[in-house]
Amino acid sequence: MKAEVKWVEGFKFLGQSQSGHSIVMDGSGGATAPSPMEMVLMAAGGCSSVDVVDGLKEAGQAITGCNAKLSTERRETAPKIFTAINIHFEVSGDNLDEELVAKVCADSLEKYCSVCLMLGAGVEMTHSWEIV
Repeated sequence: MKAEVKWVEGFKFLGQSQSGHSIVMDGSGGATAPSPMEMVLMAAGGCSSVDVVDGLKEAGQAITGCNAKLSTERRETAPKIFTAINIHFEVSGDNLDEELVAKVCADSLEKYCSVCLMLGAGVEMTHSWEIV
């Protein structure tokens, strides 16, 4: 996998993926676009959500929605890395099996989500879930 990031102006950058997609990033705290750290956080939420939806579908569950709400703690001084991330999954569907939802959410962070597993080496990764 490859990507390219080009400086546009000020602290604005254009990221281009190998698959041909582009996204603007704003290094000045997200004033005009997501900051790079916000992108990392959204990547963790997106990657883990794929696992949750796919896992529940594969298990024959009638999932109709999945919303991942992420919260973090960061160091106050540079480098301002994440020190803790929590992903709260709000899953909806018809007659969802609570034990299966719990297992799929846990398995994502512990076994399958590439982004979370990379972050987990230096970040306390936790999760919670609810059926809504």
